[in-house]
Amino acid sequence: MTVGQAAPAAVYRCDPAQSRGRRFDEAPSRHRSAFRRDSDRVIHSTAFRRLKHKTQVFIFHEGDHYRTRLTHSLEVAQIARALARQLGLDEDLTETLALAHDLGHPPFGHAGERALDSCLKAYGGFDHNAQSLRVVTSLERRYPLFDGLNLTWESLEGIVKHNGPLTDAEGRPVRAYAERGIPAGIADYCEKHDLELSTFASLEAQVAAISDDIAYNAHDIDDGLRAGLFGIGELKAVPLIADMIMRIDARFPGIEDSRRGAELVRELISYWIESVLCETMRRLSAAAPNSASDIRRQPGVLVAFSDKAAQAERAIKEFLWHHMYRHDRVMDVMRGAEQVVADLFARYYDHPSDLPAEWAEPATQETEGDVARRIGDFIAGMTDRYAITEHQRLFDFTPDLR
Repeated sequence: MTVGQAAPAAVYRCDPAQSRGRRFDEAPSRHRSAFRRDSDRVIHSTAFRRLKHKTQVFIFHEGDHYRTRLTHSLEVAQIARALARQLGLDEDLTETLALAHDLGHPPFGHAGERALDSCLKAYGGFDHNAQSLRVVTSLERRYPLFDGLNLTWESLEGIVKHNGPLTDAEGRPVRAYAERGIPAGIADYCEKHDLELSTFASLEAQVAAISDDIAYNAHDIDDGLRAGLFGIGELKAVPLIADMIMRIDARFPGIEDSRRGAELVRELISYWIESVLCETMRRLSAAAPNSASDIRRQPGVLVAFSDKAAQAERAIKEFLWHHMYRHDRVMDVMRGAEQVVADLFARYYDHPSDLPAEWAEPATQETEGDVARRIGDFIAGMTDRYAITEHQRLFDFTPDLR
């Protein structure tokens, strides 16, 4: 196989012709596969468009050159398709999962998620993966015969399980869910449409998950450099990056820092992609799966970094944690953002008439939890700037998120 050429379709890929189908029956498209149709539905959704004005790390008015949830999702999709092509997987399903993985994120990134989780603590908390599932199964209302996007089973499975199983074989929550339990949005949905929470997701979903890691590590370095939160010299504390910068300087003596940083990001993405391809092929060779079902029954993840690349990735995450995510400038803004979300939730709960008409009307026999979840759904769908505008409308003072 020549460089850049797609690998032959693998026997363990998800085949759209063999999809488990959709919850609500629809006639198949005459021109698109089931997974291509899923991706198109995500792209045309309201929630996807709103990602344009949702924080990745920097609030929208910090500048037009920083990543948003939308541009991040597009970068994840590009990396994911490149990996899927080389592994012989279904590129359309991979793209669907890459584009949909952040649909449930509220405004202001992880700060908004922390605030909503606290507001909804008495009612099951807030989990962005569960919210993504809610978006594509109920909150999008574009079609006459069903709520949501009516995606295929494989797409829904990947949205929920791209980071691994949520339960063990006996149904006990595992990993991040071991203490808090399965989020209500996922548990309730799976009672009606079983997504098999105890198994691994498809390779396409695993590729989307690791592409997310590659994309945000690389672009957070790029954005951190642009914002002046750290410099190239400080990045040399990470051995892998120090080696890359040395090679870049040898090839391009006297290169300006902006081009130097951009070349570093390209080198990092290429390094991680190559590592994932080599390690994944090694694991696939050992596992010898013959179908997508075999992938789901594996005892562990198959799409992964090599040990060396994983160690480097952890070192970069550690660097970014101290020099970017916990930087005083970022933390000051995030504290204000958490206050905006908490204020909005309390206001809407106490004064439901302040909600837009379509969100203020209660359903019949709503419990307190139902009301709280409805308000949480509304706030989670907000963009950063709409949340700020709403806060300014309802309160005399709004934190300056700059």
